[in-house]
Amino acid sequence: MEEATESRRGELFFRRAGVASNSLGDEMGPIVADSRPMALGKIPVGDLQESIRRFVAWLDSYGETSYDFQSFYASDIGRRAKALYYRRRLLGTLAVAPMVISEAFVPSARALFWKRQRFPIADAHYAMGFAFLFEFFGDVQYYRRAVHFLEILQKTRCPGFAHYCWGYPFNWEGYGGTVKEETPLITTLPYVYEAFRKVYRIDANPTWLEIMRSIAQHAFEAYRDFETSPNASACGYDPYAEQGGVINASAYRAFLLTQAAADFDDERYGKVAERNLNFVIQSQNADGSWYYAVDRKRDFIDHFHTCFVLKALAKIELLTNNPECTKAIGRGTDYYVKNLFDEEGLPKPFSRRPRITVYRREQYDYAECINLAVLLKGRFPAVEPILENVVRDVINRWQRPDGSFRSRQLLLGWDNTPMHRWSQSQLFRSLCFLLAWQNQRGHSLASALGN
Repeated sequence: MEEATESRRGELFFRRAGVASNSLGDEMGPIVADSRPMALGKIPVGDLQESIRRFVAWLDSYGETSYDFQSFYASDIGRRAKALYYRRRLLGTLAVAPMVISEAFVPSARALFWKRQRFPIADAHYAMGFAFLFEFFGDVQYYRRAVHFLEILQKTRCPGFAHYCWGYPFNWEGYGGTVKEETPLITTLPYVYEAFRKVYRIDANPTWLEIMRSIAQHAFEAYRDFETSPNASACGYDPYAEQGGVINASAYRAFLLTQAAADFDDERYGKVAERNLNFVIQSQNADGSWYYAVDRKRDFIDHFHTCFVLKALAKIELLTNNPECTKAIGRGTDYYVKNLFDEEGLPKPFSRRPRITVYRREQYDYAECINLAVLLKGRFPAVEPILENVVRDVINRWQRPDGSFRSRQLLLGWDNTPMHRWSQSQLFRSLCFLLAWQNQRGHSLASALGN
């Protein structure tokens, strides 16, 4: 009886998604915009496959833990120095100077400040990437790798919470104070939800579905909403936040709850998502950009956070056909193309900087640029040549002989320290996403297993 109930529940999920259970999920369906395969221009698909193959071989040998962008500041000393920087800029600048200098000239010195760790957001990206590879190649080894990362995520959820949730494995000093390790973050949840959803659409494992339901309920009830207008609210970054205002945080929650509302036919999720979405749309600047936050203090505009917001809007538009999303995407993409690429047509970290930076280019920008370009599916003519240029640069310059990707192009030289969260996993997932777009039908698990 229980198996029959789960089967009916799974079929209901797939019917609501509007696609067959073995088809590409997440951003892939339903296809409502431009359904042709994304052109790679002069980049042979074989080169993309080889790049991914080399990265997988590197991952096998390197392991699933790594240092991180925040490793310089994860220790008590580093965290206090960063806190001083936020409170008293001059003294704080002196305090963080050793970390900044190390970051700029000796990136491998991260090993002196903190330890290698596992990052849930990276595990989620790896799960999705391997699921995309399974759907493209039909090789069950990739499906099993995706399941492996889901099983890890089951074990690494934040303790002490009724529902599944994840955060950082270190104490993180932010603008508002210390976010302690294992504090759930709304910026991590959607990726984990997508990872379980992606694999569930392949194997219909009821365990994944129940975890998705738990994640959605946590996102719905654990984060405070702060009203910004009669029809809009900004959500907190974590369950303990005393204010909202970070644009991408509300964009993430708006997407997650919009997707969950469709997946589980729960209008409660949709109502909260709509208010967060309205906040994001109403916070868009006249030129189409978004500041990082609306607190008049963190008013920088950077590449990958802009991508985060546009990705969320594109996914919500796909689910709802919301015309306000369409308008915001159009204006945002116009700003993005004109202001967040350099004279070589490559991702530029900032169009409005928060401070002096010690690098020229950021791997994270490349990863999110590829994700966004595939999501937009040829709707904006200026995006496709950018995609071709960025992918070519990733393969030719950013991938190292061992298969890993460089982390940053510094003012002098490169930061070659592999960091799963920042952002080996994101770039791997984006390349797999692009590859999978070439084969929209995908492979079924039954056929891969010979059933």
